[in-house]
Amino acid sequence: MRLSAFAPAKVNLFLHVGGPDAEGYHPISSLMVFADVGDEVVIQPADAPDFETVGPFGGEIPTGGDNLVVRAARAFHAKLGGPIPPYRLILDKRLPIAAGLGGGSSDAGAALKLLRDALAPNLTDDDLEPLAASLGADGAACLRATALMAEGRGEVLSPAPRLPVLHAVLVNPGAPSPTGAVYRAYDAAVHPEGAERPAIPDELETAEEAAAWLAIATRNDLEAPAVALEPLIGQALDVLRGEPESLMVRMSGSGATCFALCAGDIEAESLAERIEAMRPEWWVRRCRLS
Repeated sequence: MRLSAFAPAKVNLFLHVGGPDAEGYHPISSLMVFADVGDEVVIQPADAPDFETVGPFGGEIPTGGDNLVVRAARAFHAKLGGPIPPYRLILDKRLPIAAGLGGGSSDAGAALKLLRDALAPNLTDDDLEPLAASLGADGAACLRATALMAEGRGEVLSPAPRLPVLHAVLVNPGAPSPTGAVYRAYDAAVHPEGAERPAIPDELETAEEAAAWLAIATRNDLEAPAVALEPLIGQALDVLRGEPESLMVRMSGSGATCFALCAGDIEAESLAERIEAMRPEWWVRRCRLS
């Protein structure tokens, strides 16, 4: 029997970052939403446990023990105990690598749910969440894969404000933006504002309201250091900001993917088609965020 699970792209609508603590970790405050574009994880019978990657970006990631899907499977079987049954996990990698979209964490979350459904359906998402959290700062959030606030080191999760469905265009200019390098560049600069949580309205009824609040009250503190390290990110931001459909433009996470919020699906489709024509070498996807 072949089962599959969707691993949605994570988008940080804002990301406030404080200076490192005594252990080198950065406190954050972030509003995370999830897109209807992403990767897919598949499980199928095999003669022996196996893992492989396919898809547009499958050849760019390692398949060894450092892969988060492999680490998720190991954590799952450590919790379950007993012999590991033969199966093949296949990661269809459709999201760019080191893209600020939480791809690896989302892949791991999808793999945990898939293994649970196939091998231990009695386990709940609450049972899986500590395993996901052990794999990285975005792990628990990406397992939930629903709009939420992430604070602390990313492990303190709470409900997001009520948001409308947000139509958006994701753009990645084809340059990886490794998280560690971006944080080091951030630490080398002055970061006076810190990881404060902004005053959040109880409900944002329209895309225009959401975009206006985000633009005025929030920011992504990693955007400037990421642009300094990789000017292509700045080019993507400038191109998106120059288009009439863009209500608000920002980088997601530590980059390099940027997003533009649009008033509706028609506007997002028009923007995506124009960017694809202007920059055919860029990865461009129209999506819904919720």
